[in-house]
Amino acid sequence: MSIRNILSYPDPRLRTIAKPVESFDVNLQTLIDDMFQTMYAAKGVGLAATQIDEHIQLIVMDLSEEGNQPQVFINPVVTPLVEEQFTYEEGCLSVPDYYDKVDRPKKVKINAKDREGNDFELEAEGLLAVCIQHEIDHLNGKLFVDYLSKLKQDRARDRVRKVIKQREKEAQHKQM
Repeated sequence: MSIRNILSYPDPRLRTIAKPVESFDVNLQTLIDDMFQTMYAAKGVGLAATQIDEHIQLIVMDLSEEGNQPQVFINPVVTPLVEEQFTYEEGCLSVPDYYDKVDRPKKVKINAKDREGNDFELEAEGLLAVCIQHEIDHLNGKLFVDYLSKLKQDRARDRVRKVIKQREKEAQHKQM
């Protein structure tokens, strides 16, 4: 297992449309393990393969406080079950240190495959519904900032640049 580099907004690779997973082989299992390790190291609750420059329909999530309830969604399809919207303040590992409110359907149904390729269906609401919709957006080349005004998108981009510069400085100091 290894920690992968997470792409940062506005990297154009984040706009790539992911392709369906067709092979449930050892390479896929390694990628899933790497994604969990990357997500946990970054203190995230969800990660789409697109965010680590792997353009397949694969999402990993763990919403538990202890980090002991890993979930894998392969080739996920989400269907809103209600018209009612839920407003939640979202953040993203690809948009570090920037948060804003986004409206999404309150209750959804997810059809996907697990890491072994078995089909499953899940109804979700609240945080799970928000997270799965957020991560599926990544697979479609969309980021949560796309729901925001142009001004807020510019602020997010500026904030990310500042965070990346700070991280680069910290990395240089560690090397000394």
